[in-house]
Amino acid sequence: MRRNCSITPRQLAVAFSALSCMSFLVAIYFLLHGIWYVIGFTVIELAAVGASFIIFARHVTDRETVRLSDDCLFVELVQVDQVRQFRLDPRSTRVEPPSKRNGLVALEENGTRIELGRFLTEWKRREFAKELRIALASLRNKTEFQS
Repeated sequence: MRRNCSITPRQLAVAFSALSCMSFLVAIYFLLHGIWYVIGFTVIELAAVGASFIIFARHVTDRETVRLSDDCLFVELVQVDQVRQFRLDPRSTRVEPPSKRNGLVALEENGTRIELGRFLTEWKRREFAKELRIALASLRNKTEFQS
């Protein structure tokens, strides 16, 4: 699961460059006509837009990865530069669907609680929780059958 980003960092840089050029052209026009304070507002405007673009670009690679195998439920959470990885026992992991409207899917195993679904809609979170619960139950039944 990853963040829904419709623009790449390179496209974002091109858009910001084009915006900056146009804003400075307008500011220079007014500066040449004696209205000097427009350049100050242009700098403030572009600093605010640049800061918001930087914040956006830092979160482009955010994602949540869930992999299930016979002996491991692997969860990886990536937010900005922080990577957290968890290896859970699929036989003892509980899945809790979102309890409130904007809640996240929770995985619990031996005191470890992980919340997932930041990049999914409410309906998709519930669907994800249901599918994961079914996959874990199927794995448990398969393990019990083989024992």
